[in-house]
Amino acid sequence: MRALKGHSIAFIAPPPPAVARAGFDPRVYALSPGNVEFLRALGVWQDVPAERIARVEAMRIFGDDKRAVLEFDAYEAGARELAWIVEDSALQLALWSGLSGMALRCERLEAGAEHALISFADGAPLAAKLVVGADGAHSFVRSAAGIAVRERGFGQTAVVANFHCTRAHGNVAYQWFQGGPVLALLPLPGEQVSMVWSLPEGEAQRVAALSPEALAAEVTNASQDILGTLATASAARSFPLQRLSARRLIAPRVALAGDAAHVVHPLAGQGLNLGLQDARALAAVIAEREPGRDPGDERLLRRYERRRAEPILAMDAVISGLFSLYGTGNAVAGRVRNAGLNLTDRLPVLKNILIRQAMS
Repeated sequence: MRALKGHSIAFIAPPPPAVARAGFDPRVYALSPGNVEFLRALGVWQDVPAERIARVEAMRIFGDDKRAVLEFDAYEAGARELAWIVEDSALQLALWSGLSGMALRCERLEAGAEHALISFADGAPLAAKLVVGADGAHSFVRSAAGIAVRERGFGQTAVVANFHCTRAHGNVAYQWFQGGPVLALLPLPGEQVSMVWSLPEGEAQRVAALSPEALAAEVTNASQDILGTLATASAARSFPLQRLSARRLIAPRVALAGDAAHVVHPLAGQGLNLGLQDARALAAVIAEREPGRDPGDERLLRRYERRRAEPILAMDAVISGLFSLYGTGNAVAGRVRNAGLNLTDRLPVLKNILIRQAMS
């Protein structure tokens, strides 16, 4: 338990496992500059080793027609970077720096007029004015609070791995829409990149089971040799993809954040960014409340829900729309989506609007 600005906060979660530092974690995130500033203000970003993070200074997005290209450049937008690439393990360790979690098994959550009571299988119960469910897609808090979800699979699995490249990435992130599958290569420090390849489930199993040499050759070919010949720098891992949306972000004395509230396709790299934006909004609502108002007051929590409803819905609609548009084999849809990439690339004002939105 830790005191923070007049409140006692208990973290109920096991600390992240220790990891070897020989290579980069194959699971990485692309964090927006706005969220990095939030982490910096919390004193978290400074604890991520500088040699473990990389800037994204430009992006190149390719349609399934090789002539369809959309490019974003930080310099043209008047910014130093479009995003930061950080390893999952490095970020978790930084977030946990100076904290201690209680690795207890939650059994029950009961909301009352004055507080919520959490009961554990292996510890004394805990009373709290507010319980924040940031416990992932299979959230205990969400289930215990009786918040329903809409959930469906994308029929895809994400395969992740890291590679050495023979051509400098220049801090450019690359993405290819492949008529359903989506391949992304994200810059890492040095001449390495992190791959996220969203594939149909059967194809993902085949790719994840390839030998290191065969995997590198397949990704080199799929990425059109844009970074030269690739060589594997980590074993491949895979994660099934799903879409999840909680019907409410709040319940009596409960607020949901992150994957407990929403899970989106990784094609835009916005999953963790949405979660951190939830945290920023909830912290702001609590900090701005009237003197004497309970942080778990339902009217206060509604402010949080209203503040986040539109951004979450908009991002989910954009990502799901892109997935549907690029997942169809219809020839007319193919011409529309590739023409759309090229048209957007020719409209600097629209490109800057998209960049500013993604950087928030």
